[in-house]
Amino acid sequence: MSSDVVTLADGAGGKASRRLVEGLFLEELRNPMLEPLGDAALVAANGTRLAFTTDSYVVRPLRFPGGDIGELAVNGTVNDLAVSGAVPVALSAGFVIEEGFPLDELRELAASMARAARDAGVSVAAGDTKVVERGAADGLYVTTAGIGLLDLRAVLGVDRVRPGDRVLVSGGIAEHGIAVMFARGNLELELDVESDTAPLNGLTAALCALGPELRWMRDPTRGGLATTLNELAAGAGATVVLDEESIPVRDDVRAACELLGIDPLYVANEGKLVAVVAPGSADAALAALRSHPLGAGAVAVGEIRADAEPLVLVDTPFGGSRIVDMLVGDPLPRIC
Repeated sequence: MSSDVVTLADGAGGKASRRLVEGLFLEELRNPMLEPLGDAALVAANGTRLAFTTDSYVVRPLRFPGGDIGELAVNGTVNDLAVSGAVPVALSAGFVIEEGFPLDELRELAASMARAARDAGVSVAAGDTKVVERGAADGLYVTTAGIGLLDLRAVLGVDRVRPGDRVLVSGGIAEHGIAVMFARGNLELELDVESDTAPLNGLTAALCALGPELRWMRDPTRGGLATTLNELAAGAGATVVLDEESIPVRDDVRAACELLGIDPLYVANEGKLVAVVAPGSADAALAALRSHPLGAGAVAVGEIRADAEPLVLVDTPFGGSRIVDMLVGDPLPRIC
């Protein structure tokens, strides 16, 4: 650990988060189900293979263009199950509510959560509430957990990734982080960008039909696509090479990132997935993604290469390449 106290960087999904998780929590809680540090733990019980996950949501503001904390909490947990190769079944929800929080607003957020659950085909089957003193919770925090049945058609993992495999992204990146950032009202600018928060289980089910040709999936949330691919490179012991011109970024999102001095590769997404597939199945995987409304913008953005030192490289239009490292922190804190 680089400090004696927790900092905002420790919750940003980058190197500092990794150090906190591996250097403290994994060290104290180590067990075979936790050690892979995936989006969900894989559990076998009475002959049934399950995926189990949990997440907490502290986004500010509670409402933002395209979504709110209730919808985000459902979709985020559904997506962690889905990219682990599971069919989401049920969620739990815990609410930490600040004294004085308006009941009408709480009801609206709960209703939003219910709509998101219906859209994802899951039930919020259990829950809990706690109320804390005024000023102790910034309004509302939500923690969700979820359970799903593993899709037996595909077995996923970084150990299955091979040189030559293709890297696919289901659509334009960086929209959620930019939408939340501008919703905070700290910038005297208007931008018509909405969060991409959405349930990905329809997309992942289509990809699982590829069977063993599907190697690995993740949803690039905190830390963005760059952080997710750095974790892939480290886990697979290989280099991920991206084609910069192929990475899908909306023009207005790119302009906002340039204005803020942020690389869109590091900005959070909440309704996109990244997948690695065998080279011979890349076209079939893209067709499967594009057949779904949430994957209409799916593209191949790179490939896996053997290398002595695992890296994420971006090939630029000018014939050069640059290393995309994992950030220590996140320039956009509390975006989920």
